[in-house]
Amino acid sequence: MSGDRPSPLVIERILRDRQGIWQQIVAEGDLNVLTGRMLASSAIALACYGAVLGAFHSPLMALTSALKLPLLFLVTLAICLPTLYLFNLVFGARLSVRQSLALVMVAITVTSMLAVAFAPISLFFLITAPDYGFFKLLNVAILTLSALVGLRFLTGGMQVLNDHGLLAPVASAPATASAPGQVGVPVAVSAPAQVDASAVVHAGTATAGAAEPVAVSAGAAANGATATSTAIAPAPAAVPAQWGGQQPGVALPPGTLPPGYPAQQHPWANPPVRRGEPTQRPASMTLLYIWILLFGFVGTQLAWTLRPFFGDPGQDFSLFRSIDGNFYAEILRTIANL
Repeated sequence: MSGDRPSPLVIERILRDRQGIWQQIVAEGDLNVLTGRMLASSAIALACYGAVLGAFHSPLMALTSALKLPLLFLVTLAICLPTLYLFNLVFGARLSVRQSLALVMVAITVTSMLAVAFAPISLFFLITAPDYGFFKLLNVAILTLSALVGLRFLTGGMQVLNDHGLLAPVASAPATASAPGQVGVPVAVSAPAQVDASAVVHAGTATAGAAEPVAVSAGAAANGATATSTAIAPAPAAVPAQWGGQQPGVALPPGTLPPGYPAQQHPWANPPVRRGEPTQRPASMTLLYIWILLFGFVGTQLAWTLRPFFGDPGQDFSLFRSIDGNFYAEILRTIANL
């Protein structure tokens, strides 16, 4: 069996080839296939874990929980995904709907697979210590930990897209640079000529208020052709009387300027900051963390609406319960009753 054959499990590819997943999302290559595989894997894993949750009450509760837990994650995604996409559009990001969906599905896939990996532990405590309060808190902790790991993958993927410039608006073209002392005159740079000849500087006597231009010519041979570039720069207002013991009109070593002569600035000396560099943190990344909080609040409230998932053994089976209280108050009440 070849070691290069791709794994049939999408979760294995996500964990082993994380950068490959991000690059595929950046390039939008076969995203429909990738998203479909993640959707199917997540639904199966969440159904298995939901069956474990409902098994505390009865087989019928296990069946309904196996249906309701995947529904919980997918409906939460459907509610919150448009907000994430519009957040990115408002702040100039160039993410498509397919890219946004694939990113969030990576997080949900990791969450569901990690949760189903904890299923044997949950079953162990179900069999050996069938306490309803403890079992409920244990599985809430498992789902919370799994969700935190999945969200780490989401933020990591967004960072990669930021590095590729997909979260920052398109930068405007930089203004034409001008040589020092010449406002509005662009600097002409010939390429690909390479300066390897000696530069000869001719200077005369300069008086205050007058400046004599200095011509610097360089020739370079490339593929049998000679390319010559000439740059004209103004001389300083006052040329020193002595240049380090050199007399005016004497050739200086290549690449050197007389003492006191202003250094010529090049447009590439201070390149503009490119969009999407890792040092930048666009508004889209800040909004991502806000969206994660929103996703968590919507998910917990929807879970409270779709309950029961565990099934209180002191009550009869019911598909849904009346909406009263909230998820957080119930968790605090359960901790107090332990």
